[in-house]
Amino acid sequence: MSKPLLILIAGPYRSGTGDDPELMAANLARLEEAAWPIFEAGHIPMIGEWVALPVLRGAGGTGVTDPIAERVMYPTAERLLQHCDAVLRLPGASTGADQDVAIARKRGIPVYHRVEEITSAV
Repeated sequence: MSKPLLILIAGPYRSGTGDDPELMAANLARLEEAAWPIFEAGHIPMIGEWVALPVLRGAGGTGVTDPIAERVMYPTAERLLQHCDAVLRLPGASTGADQDVAIARKRGIPVYHRVEEITSAV
């Protein structure tokens, strides 16, 4: 087997939620649904919020509306993308996910739009 790819799953997290914690949790659950198929295909799934949210709490942030969140959320994804080998862009409006795609394209790494594209590429 070749080296597993680190694949960032990008899609709506905060967008369209009005910052409602339950709606953001539902969005995170949708992102996480893609994790198993990526893992099963032999790769490593990554979601920016898996890293950013604990960092935000460690910085004393109380949530995504806390002023410190601006210094944590998008910058975390940007730093992660320096290590990722590909991005899976899930449907839905999301400024952050669109930024992830732009960074990926600038780096020249693949951007997938369906999990099946990843599993068939292995």
